[in-house]
Amino acid sequence: MQQHGQQSYAAPAWIAGVAVAAALWIPLYLNLEAGADLLVGALGLSRATPLGEALRFFIYEAPKVLLLLTAVVFVMGVVHTFISPERTRAMLSGRRVGVGNAMAASLGIVTPFCSCSAVPLFIGFLQAGVPLGVTFSFLISAPMVNEVALALLFGMFGWKVAMLYLSMGLLVAVISGMVIGKLGLERYLEEWVRQLQNSAVSSEFSVEAVSWPERIREGLRHVREIVGKVWLFIVLGVGLGAGIHGYVPENFMAALMGNEAWWSVPAAVLLGLPMYSNAAGIIPVVQALLGKGAALGTVLAFMMSVIALSAPEMLILRKVLRPQLIAVFAGVVATGIMLVGFVFNALF
Repeated sequence: MQQHGQQSYAAPAWIAGVAVAAALWIPLYLNLEAGADLLVGALGLSRATPLGEALRFFIYEAPKVLLLLTAVVFVMGVVHTFISPERTRAMLSGRRVGVGNAMAASLGIVTPFCSCSAVPLFIGFLQAGVPLGVTFSFLISAPMVNEVALALLFGMFGWKVAMLYLSMGLLVAVISGMVIGKLGLERYLEEWVRQLQNSAVSSEFSVEAVSWPERIREGLRHVREIVGKVWLFIVLGVGLGAGIHGYVPENFMAALMGNEAWWSVPAAVLLGLPMYSNAAGIIPVVQALLGKGAALGTVLAFMMSVIALSAPEMLILRKVLRPQLIAVFAGVVATGIMLVGFVFNALF
């Protein structure tokens, strides 16, 4: 009884704390641009100079991305308390091809998994009897069309770009998964993974009742873990973007990654393959490239390649997939990404 009373008092306190944090976050976020202008001016620098423009970009973009990321990760950490791996597997088990691919790709948006952490869940799907092509739809969607990428794209480029990216990313995930499923490539799973298939087919799952203070604590834990791990990569990414924004000639980027260069889209995909970053770290670079005249589709193809076909993910996948299946996976996804790049370049 006493414990119940303590929880009833704790819930309003936690919710009030979140409300206060939001009340501080909103004006801080809205005034970042003015603050960056003031600080650059106070240092005696002009935006007409490369150093002044680069410094202004860094001062504005670094806190902007970190604030956006913190808010999105907190919200998705709370959402995570409603979505368990068991529930996700149960939703996908027994679904028809096509329907299952669309559901898996959609789940990839709202489940907080990066490309590397999605691989264990990929194995769990196979163990639960989810078809191979459906599991690949999730594996592609989870890193590429995640909530962080969408929130940052919306904040930086507007809802039209964010929604078109969402639609094209889901299309790539669904079609790629269906193609891989139709090819019947289960024989290229590693033997130990094939033995796990259908070993735990069950649609039963239990979801423990979680209080709102616990949900909020889970959101804060996500912020500590995720933002704590990636903040340095974000700062480095913004720094690289600032250097591009201030010092790289606009004509050079337009010639290298502009609409006129048809080969720029496949070149951007190939350039992204050996790299590794998350959406939060790569989007400031995307913004800087766009500011220098690079074509939107080419830059987005580069970003999608970095976060969906990263070298670390391929190394982890090698533990569960044979090289032939990894090659098919990479080839199908790269083709879909190039299609996205060409479509964006044609429309924007």
